[in-house]
Amino acid sequence: MRVDLKRRAVAEALGTAMLLATVVGSGIMGERLAAGNVAIALLANTLATVAALIALILTFGPISGAHFNPVVTMADASQNGLSWRDVPVYVIAQILGAFVGVAAADAMFDEPIFAASTHIRAGTSQFLSEFIATFGLLSVIWGCSRSRPTAVPFAVGAYIAAAYWFTSSTSFANPAVTLARAATNTFAGIRPADVPQFIAAQALGAIIATALFRWLAPGVPAANAPTAALEAKS
Repeated sequence: MRVDLKRRAVAEALGTAMLLATVVGSGIMGERLAAGNVAIALLANTLATVAALIALILTFGPISGAHFNPVVTMADASQNGLSWRDVPVYVIAQILGAFVGVAAADAMFDEPIFAASTHIRAGTSQFLSEFIATFGLLSVIWGCSRSRPTAVPFAVGAYIAAAYWFTSSTSFANPAVTLARAATNTFAGIRPADVPQFIAAQALGAIIATALFRWLAPGVPAANAPTAALEAKS
C-alpha cells in the first residue's frame, strides 16, 4: 500500500536532516578529537556517515523510498518509479531537511547555526570527483535494485564509504547535501561559490548512470525505485 505524499515528504525531510546532522556533527567531532590529523578526522566522518546512511535507508525506505537526494528522486521519476508531480515536494523536503540537519549539528557543538563556509573545493579535479561519485552512486542503486534490491542500503553505504576516500571531493554526490554544507563553516563545509559546479557534476553523473543502466538492462521494467524492495514491505 502506497504511503500518502505528506507522510513521504516528512520522511524525506526527517531522513535528510538526520543524515546532514551526522555528516556535519561527526565532522566537527572528528576534527576536534583528531588534534590536527585530517586523515583521522575524515575516517571518523566516514564511519559515522555510512552507519547513519544505512540505518536511515532501512528506517525510511518503507515510507518514502529513502532518497534523501534530489538527483536520486529525479532519476527515479525518469524511470517511472515516482510521479513527476511528487518530485518538487520531495526535493523541497530534502533541501529543507538538509538545512535543518546542518543547523542542529552546529547547535550541538556551539557553532554558529548558519555560517558561509570558507572551505575551497574548486577546480576540474573536484568536478570530475563529483561526477564519478554520483555516477557510481546511481550505478550502485540501479544495479542492485535490479538484481538484489534488499542489498541496496548496504551497497550504497559501502560505496559512499569508498568514495569518501577515492575522490578528492570526499563524495558529496547530492545537491541537497551540497547546498546545506555551504551553510556551515566547519570540517564538512563547502564554499558557496563552489556549489554550482558540484551540482552540475552531480546532475551529469546521475543522468549518464541512469541512461547507461537502461541500456545495460533493457529487459528490466522501468519502474525500479531505488529502494523498491523496502517499499514493497509497507
